[in-house]
Amino acid sequence: MLQLTNITAFSSDRLFQVAAMKVLKTRGCLGPNVYPAVPDGGWGWVVAAAFFLVEASTYGVVKTLGIFLQDLMEEFGESNSRVSWVISICAFIMTFTAPLATMLSNRFGFRPVVMMGGFLTCLGTISSAFTSSIKEMYITIGVISGFGYCLSFLPTVTILAQYFCRRRSLVTAVASSGESFAVFAFAPVFSRLKEDIGWRYCLVIMGVIQASIISCGLLLRPIVIETLKDAESEADAVAQSDYELENEQTCTSVDSALPSSEKEGSFLPDSEAGPLKPRSPKLLDFSVLRDGAFIWYSLFGLFATLGFFAPQLYITELSKSRGVPVTASSCMLSVMAVAEIVGRLSIGVVLNRARCRKTLVVLGCVVLLCLVLVAFAVVWEFWGLAVCCALYGFFLGTVASTHIPLLAEEDVVGIQKMPSCVGVYVFIQSFAGLAGPPLGGVLVDVTKNYGAAFYSCAAGMGLSAVCLALVGVAKSRMCQRRSRREQKDEEQEEKLSRCSDDSDFLELDFGPRGGPAPGLRDPSVN
Repeated sequence: MLQLTNITAFSSDRLFQVAAMKVLKTRGCLGPNVYPAVPDGGWGWVVAAAFFLVEASTYGVVKTLGIFLQDLMEEFGESNSRVSWVISICAFIMTFTAPLATMLSNRFGFRPVVMMGGFLTCLGTISSAFTSSIKEMYITIGVISGFGYCLSFLPTVTILAQYFCRRRSLVTAVASSGESFAVFAFAPVFSRLKEDIGWRYCLVIMGVIQASIISCGLLLRPIVIETLKDAESEADAVAQSDYELENEQTCTSVDSALPSSEKEGSFLPDSEAGPLKPRSPKLLDFSVLRDGAFIWYSLFGLFATLGFFAPQLYITELSKSRGVPVTASSCMLSVMAVAEIVGRLSIGVVLNRARCRKTLVVLGCVVLLCLVLVAFAVVWEFWGLAVCCALYGFFLGTVASTHIPLLAEEDVVGIQKMPSCVGVYVFIQSFAGLAGPPLGGVLVDVTKNYGAAFYSCAAGMGLSAVCLALVGVAKSRMCQRRSRREQKDEEQEEKLSRCSDDSDFLELDFGPRGGPAPGLRDPSVN
């Protein structure tokens, strides 16, 4: 009986060890990556590949939904404007819920939020294939999929910026080209496929493709930067805890074994003497609204968004109104997509080698983009429109792929504040995303000219250029105020140190009151 008990105990211990080893391996596989410095690679390449797929499954699909507009109008008997609200609501929800996505990411982590976003995206797209009215699609694609897009995209681009420093601009630009590749591939494929199986089955296939976002979320391992000094501090803390455990039997501790002078100065809180623990970011940081540089940069994003969606919506009709054949008009979006890929790759290389402020490089691209939007309204032939589409796609790629990652630069808010500020920034953009296409439609209805929509986009892009130029001015003023404040504090500390030095050299007279000074003889005494 005793032998059987020993065998049972040994087996249970062995099973416990095996289970513990499995838990450790799971934690090592799914836990955070610890680096002594920003790796500029490593697991970051896997995160970049995941971001490429997320871009293709979110923004790439949203820009491809336009090929189903005519089918939806015929299926539900609705007008063009009412059907277009499906995409407008989706774009609005995708940006308006950005603060909520930031809060959830900071509370629960990037991985579960992105996986939930992938599930909602897949659910909304597949359920849209079974709708019976356009109002139901407002809910399925507009609200459910739109919210899923936000939960998928925003955390992925945020954690990608944390894995890279020197190569951040290049990697983000290359990974964000997944959107353009998706538009280039999905548009002709699903245009041909819907003729064979119908638009409903095409939406089901899209939803299945978007389910890949869930697997991409699994790859988003958190990153922890731990320097050598932090590791030594943690080792000291472990040694201290071990010493306390050894002295439990003698009812002593480290505190009782040390002198009072060492007790007061040696063991400080973690913020003063312990390792630099990774601080959990604020759920949502609205304090940046007091930062002038961030305010101007947010206004830049607000006005620039006016020119992000309307040109793709009206370029086909503009080409038809200028006498371009229907078959050639449909090629304009493909020209934009190819040029946008080139623009995204080019701006990544340029910003990676830039020696000046990166915001100045993007400012030049915004100014040129504004001029191209004006050119759309004055050209009339096929080749003129094709050149404008190529230039617009190129410069759109340079701006669209960098405006969010630039938040991580010290010229704006910095990498430390980016996880909490990106939600506020995208939230401000949401209003322009909702108002941009309808504003262009009103101008077209009033003027009976599709070129008027491009004038409104050019006006918004021009205002965004002015706001982006003021970001550097606001940042310089803030740095000057900070340096003057630090200089003033140093002067006050220097005055206090001088006063303390003077008090150390006060001459004290220890002679008897009313008597002669010590060491001097009274002349009246012989």
